[in-house]
Amino acid sequence: MPQRRKLSDLDRGRAIGWLQDGVGARQVAQRLAVAPTVIIRLKQRFHATGRVQERQRSGRPRVTTQRDDRFIQRQVVQQRMATSNNIRQRLQATTNTVVSGQTIRNRLHNFGLRARRPVRGTTLTANHRAARRAWCTQHVRWQRQQWAQVLFTDESRICLEPADGRIRVWRRRGERFAEGAVLERQRFGGGSVMVWGGISTRLRTPLNHVVGNLTCVRY
Repeated sequence: MPQRRKLSDLDRGRAIGWLQDGVGARQVAQRLAVAPTVIIRLKQRFHATGRVQERQRSGRPRVTTQRDDRFIQRQVVQQRMATSNNIRQRLQATTNTVVSGQTIRNRLHNFGLRARRPVRGTTLTANHRAARRAWCTQHVRWQRQQWAQVLFTDESRICLEPADGRIRVWRRRGERFAEGAVLERQRFGGGSVMVWGGISTRLRTPLNHVVGNLTCVRY
């Protein structure tokens, strides 16, 4: 059987002309190097529509409008941790548009938004933020020689029973630390172990297990 290929509009017109002249469908198929079924379907389409061109394939009609799509995007930007089901319910309540959760996710993917695990950060008060900003401003022009004289120390509490981390947040590429995409949490839930250590540009201290509370006197 000849290899099937797509016919051009010119070939379709030639095929219809040969068929009208009494040439059989198999012979027309041989002349155009296509399967006989291609010519048979072309003949049926010509008799039904009077045309040889293929009908435009529009695909499945789009359920949401551009306004609905903007509404979906705006909901996620305003509340990064909203689920697709929450957004679907809001869309239905606001615009009376009924869609599936997968449709919501598809629209968000078109806007470059993907569900990712949020960065976990400690809750900071206004005083915390002001103190950190002041420290950065004071040391922004320090040279490498000055930093070499500094020993950075910190203690860390390792939780023995962490959360499962199933919460997701919608964000674009490069928005990992964007406002609303960071999950604030209270630290040290469940059992834990505290350790202390320090580093500088030249050395690092051993990692020390801290028994009890690390007060300013012990520090």
